[in-house]
Amino acid sequence: MQISSEMITDTLSLFVSLGVQLTLLFLGISFFVGLLQHYIPPKKVRYILSSKNGKGYLVAGFLGAITPFCSCSTIPFLKGLLRAQAGFGPTLVFLFSSPLLNPIVMGLLVVTFGLHAAIFYFVVAMGVSIIAGYCLEKMGFEQYVKTETNTCQDNSNGCSQESSQDFYKINSHVPWKKIWITTWADFIAVLPYLVISVFVGSIIYGFAPTDFISKITSHYPLLAVPIAAVIGIPLYIRASMMIPISAALAAKGLDMGVILAFIIGSAGASLTEVILLQTLFKKELIAMFLFIVLTMAVTAGYSYQYFEIHFS
Repeated sequence: MQISSEMITDTLSLFVSLGVQLTLLFLGISFFVGLLQHYIPPKKVRYILSSKNGKGYLVAGFLGAITPFCSCSTIPFLKGLLRAQAGFGPTLVFLFSSPLLNPIVMGLLVVTFGLHAAIFYFVVAMGVSIIAGYCLEKMGFEQYVKTETNTCQDNSNGCSQESSQDFYKINSHVPWKKIWITTWADFIAVLPYLVISVFVGSIIYGFAPTDFISKITSHYPLLAVPIAAVIGIPLYIRASMMIPISAALAAKGLDMGVILAFIIGSAGASLTEVILLQTLFKKELIAMFLFIVLTMAVTAGYSYQYFEIHFS
């Protein structure tokens, strides 16, 4: 493959724009989560997203579906849920569902591929997210959350303890400075991971055009679905770019099953997100996270092909 000036320009352009966007998103969402923690005590969050309450899994899934987060901007919100000690299973449901089912992705899917494909995508992504969150909790994967992430320490990370709820009831003053200090400290901690992930993701995106993806999958038609899912994961593709790229792949002859696998792989577990997750999870949980997203992508791809053949 020849390296063109256009590829280099695209890579540098994406690195700069993605770096700026993720920085602003991380700071903005982290600060917003800090405000939520001020007004909504952790006890309330734990009750709403409790593993003991069966509704907690559904609430987490639909919370993910209505939040316009990409795979990376989900991380600061996820950190807030862990600090509030929300149910581990529902927290993972949010992690899976948020980047896959956000309103931007769903809207573009309907417009580009039609309501039928969008509904199928929604059912598979939501169903697998809930099942995965439930199973991982029952299997004891909570032990692979890094201890410092899952600890509620009022003085160090802005997370309220049970005893601090009375403070919030008595003192209505918003501690803007304290929330910002916590937000900035979180950003500095994640900054090295952010830079590395954006750099790697930009290079992969810049040098992996749609022609390459189409060529690889067309050479191995029976394995096209898992290949598309695996190719999607290293890419960090924003929703506004992901659907047009998928439409270009459809124009090149790829069937919808392969395209769904690619969308779930790229939106559900980008390399950028995986690198950032190292600040929250141990390698065992990250590996299981990747396995589940790949399983979801392959299941959606092959299932859509099956239903398309037998019921269309």
